[in-house]
Amino acid sequence: MAHIPGTGHANRTRSLVKTLTWRIIATTDTIIITRIVTGSWTAGAIVGGAEVFTKMFLYYFHERGWSSLDWGLEDVPDAESSTA
Repeated sequence: MAHIPGTGHANRTRSLVKTLTWRIIATTDTIIITRIVTGSWTAGAIVGGAEVFTKMFLYYFHERGWSSLDWGLEDVPDAESSTA
């Protein structure tokens, strides 16, 4: 099967939405872990607030890098070859 350009890759909007939803989950986790370790919700909020933007930035570019690769993606048949 020939590779169909543009298939199997996330677009920028999908990457951004995945970045935002993952940050909500991961930051909540950071706040809870910090609360357990320190006993302070304030410390959890400070640590969670500090890391939310840097990790969102890093994750977005990590996601875009993976999106540009074909490694690990399977080709899908195009409409012409599947009807022949």
